Amino acid sequence: MEKIAFLGLGRMGLPMARRLKDVGHELRVWNRTPGRAEDLDATDDPVEAVRGAGVVVTMLADRVALAEVAGRIAGELTPGTLWVDMSSVGPEAVAELAGQLPSGVGLVDAPVLGSVGPAASGGLTVLAGGAAVDVERARPVLAALGTVVPCGGPGSGAALKVVVISAIVGGVAVVGEALAVADAYGLPAELTAGVLGSGPLAGLLARATSIEADFPVRLAAKDVALADGGRVLAAVAEGLNSRPELADRDLARYVDALRAEVVAAAR
Repeated sequence: MEKIAFLGLGRMGLPMARRLKDVGHELRVWNRTPGRAEDLDATDDPVEAVRGAGVVVTMLADRVALAEVAGRIAGELTPGTLWVDMSSVGPEAVAELAGQLPSGVGLVDAPVLGSVGPAASGGLTVLAGGAAVDVERARPVLAALGTVVPCGGPGSGAALKVVVISAIVGGVAVVGEALAVADAYGLPAELTAGVLGSGPLAGLLARATSIEADFPVRLAAKDVALADGGRVLAAVAEGLNSRPELADRDLARYVDALRAEVVAAAR
């Protein structure tokens, strides 16, 4: 097992780093905000974290954070180092990162599908893009975190993540509005859920009404915006961004807010 530098200990990054430690990987961690990893070998300097590491894993909030970290550490990486970016930043940001890396440093884009629970248990789906040799080298690390899905060349993992998360978030928003329409008609919630849950929308209904998931509205809006899609996705992103009070709440709470508006209007 190669020494790992893990940079970014947010909602997903921290349980992922702990998971890698639990399965036996040696790692040094860094987070922009200190004090989140007292049980891990942490440093307050990202350059110190990557020194001597064979694999650098980043799990950062957005492309701005990724570019900032890359600006601090890219020049310190030596040939043979492999950078595995697991952030949800889109293929353009991955291409920008590749352009910053010194010759001989490999890059795999490997964003994930799943929430905090699967991150801690190794139950994520990992969408891996990059040169085949780099993806295979990264596989022992990625497989500890979940099921690895090779997607193709550089940027393909990041691209597929944008596609899938746009469908999920957009679908949850549509199901949420459908539930609000049902409330407006006065339909029993159990009846509506029973019919929706018996067909192809079952998974989206479960996500729209979840009380266990932890995917903040602000990150859902950011991920949908990466698609730069048409009217539907643009409307979904606008709706999510219109709820700043829900920014750090799970996506399902956005659905709750839509339904609460209908109830309040009916009074």
